[in-house]
Amino acid sequence: MEPQDTSQDGPTRRFLLECMTWAGTGVLWSVAAGLPQAAMLGSAEAAEAAFSFVQISDSHIGFDKVANPDPLATLHEAVEQIKALAQKPAFVLHTGDITHLSRPAEFDAAQQMIAEIGLPVFYVPGEHDVLDEGRGRAYLDRYGAGSRGAGWHSFEQHGVRYIGLVNVLDLKAGGLGNLGNEQLEWLENTVAGLSSSTPIVVFAHIPLWSVYPEWGWGTEDGARALTYLRRFGSVTVLNGHIHQIMQKVEGNVAFHTARSTAFPQPVPGTAPSPGPVRVAPGELRKLLGTTSVSFVPGRQPLAIVDTPLAG
Repeated sequence: MEPQDTSQDGPTRRFLLECMTWAGTGVLWSVAAGLPQAAMLGSAEAAEAAFSFVQISDSHIGFDKVANPDPLATLHEAVEQIKALAQKPAFVLHTGDITHLSRPAEFDAAQQMIAEIGLPVFYVPGEHDVLDEGRGRAYLDRYGAGSRGAGWHSFEQHGVRYIGLVNVLDLKAGGLGNLGNEQLEWLENTVAGLSSSTPIVVFAHIPLWSVYPEWGWGTEDGARALTYLRRFGSVTVLNGHIHQIMQKVEGNVAFHTARSTAFPQPVPGTAPSPGPVRVAPGELRKLLGTTSVSFVPGRQPLAIVDTPLAG
């Protein structure tokens, strides 16, 4: 794909801006009363966090096209960025597309690189991680311990419940994500016994909300999953897949998609189809990065900071 000017404000983007909040780099944001509130990095809100974790996504190890001929190098930069954080995170979430073609060597290279962080890492697969003949067997062999079905799982730390969902198998028309009845019933049962004051973090690869269905950027049965979370006071949904930051708030649910560590994708509606975007020399690392999420006791919102690899 040729370089694209993502600054153009075409009709589709104007429409999306009516229902999304676009995050600036280096800004701490939280959600209160259904509205996003921003604070500068280094502020009291950032400093008083009890604990934090980091999200990385869409490493695409094995990709070798012009958009980024060496995604292992940019993943390494992300790893070094995490290791250098002033506040050591509790763990890392990887929201899928660890590899580009689900090959053993790609999984091995990614795993060795991410292990350098020295923290627990929790994964969900992307559609590029389930291309093997076993439809995700290679992924499960490495990351599926203790999980259910195709890799969905749940754990709790510091009073926050984390739920990893898999929506990249049995994709629907146009590439829309799909959770399926078995996983949805598991989700319903998993949250049934939790207090409504429990903060919830859901992480999956494809967004659970309809970002741009024309490109398959959404999950067909995502709305059903969200009905099980309505009674909770604080729900944060973290996704990858679209390789750019988009945010949306609906009632008690804050949606956030992460940058890739490999290559950007076009803003919805600014290209004929999604795919790797080639950018001008020196610009790539400004469009790649990591996401840090902090929890402050006594406050419902989780604070999210997106940091590019450069710029």
